[in-house]
Amino acid sequence: MNTAALLRIKTTALWLAIAAALTVGVALVLQHGYGFAPCKLCLTERLPYYAAVPLALIALFAPERLARLALGLAALGLLYGAGLSVYHAGAEWGFWPGPSDCGGGTGANPQGVVDFLNALQSTRVVDCSTAALRVLGLSLAGWNALIAFALASLAGTAAARP
Repeated sequence: MNTAALLRIKTTALWLAIAAALTVGVALVLQHGYGFAPCKLCLTERLPYYAAVPLALIALFAPERLARLALGLAALGLLYGAGLSVYHAGAEWGFWPGPSDCGGGTGANPQGVVDFLNALQSTRVVDCSTAALRVLGLSLAGWNALIAFALASLAGTAAARP
């Protein structure tokens, strides 16, 4: 057993768990604390992080082979998330059309016209092709693409490196 390699894997797993949890935490604070309503793609982009945190914790405490497998799976999930974020950011910039089913459609159907009109007053439709916030010129989807790719690279390198 290579002690240096095992230490590198465990250190990477710890940093991956912290970074993935912080990324989702920031998204949740923006949503619940500052009122930025996420679109369908935003919610889908969080799924790889929800998987990466437990996978990183498994890698932190598991034997080397299982730790490498867990980090590899986390890397694949985060790579998928990065690709989805690139698609989302491209739709926001108008490079290609976003999904046609994005925005609205949540909640129960109103029973009558009056209920429908009342629901329209409180419903906030979120469009996937409109950036809710831009920081340093990048939308949240653009930042997510960079973060997810960086974390996928970190986890994948640690999983594959002997």
